[in-house]
Amino acid sequence: MPPPRILTIAGSDSSGGAGIQADIKTITVLGGYAMSAVTVLTAQNTLGVTLIEPASPAMVAAQIDACMDDIGADAVKIGMLGSAGIATVVADRLEEIGIPVVFDPVMVATSGAALADADTIAAFERLMKLATLTTPNVAELAALGGHEAMLARGVAYLAKGGDAEGERVEDVLVLPGEAPHVMAGTRIHTRHTHGTGCTLSSAIATYLGKGLALAEAVDRARLFVRSALRAAPGFGQGSGPLGHGEARG
Repeated sequence: MPPPRILTIAGSDSSGGAGIQADIKTITVLGGYAMSAVTVLTAQNTLGVTLIEPASPAMVAAQIDACMDDIGADAVKIGMLGSAGIATVVADRLEEIGIPVVFDPVMVATSGAALADADTIAAFERLMKLATLTTPNVAELAALGGHEAMLARGVAYLAKGGDAEGERVEDVLVLPGEAPHVMAGTRIHTRHTHGTGCTLSSAIATYLGKGLALAEAVDRARLFVRSALRAAPGFGQGSGPLGHGEARG
């Protein structure tokens, strides 16, 4: 049986810990076939982002078309987009795609660098509506209007709790018309958390591409991230990368 084909649409992280690089590692380790549409070039490492250069919307669209017209895909992960124009062409391409889409609404890097302006965030509305699941962290959920606004949109979302305080980390899966499903675990104390959101969303997309139900895909992706956190190689002086290759799927 061939591996699930997973297309990641996201930014490049020169240090390899997040973005396209983390996505490809995750998809590959979990048994998927990874393809990419690079939206943004970044110069960054564990200490922060020093330069960002978005691709043109036409280039992003062409990359998506090249993958979909030949190889096809079983699921899509969307990460950092870089501009409202890119967000728009991505929505155009995926609106009628008919396969699972996981949207990680990247706004701020782990280091604190802003990765989306107001116009780009406004363009997220279409992507949230077409996505199978949107995965905001604490700050991103607040920027999107909080739980009330997400519920009013009628979209499925996973409110990630890793950035909240406390020894218990709670991720809340909210599906339209259903009671919230809380997934919790003891906090893993480590500074090596660079790319956790990218890893989680691409893992969910990979499991969805394999045919798993959404709740099971989220649960297994969370366990993979926790395993990757424990396997972190200890690189860098700041927020270091995860240990994708040593993690268990």
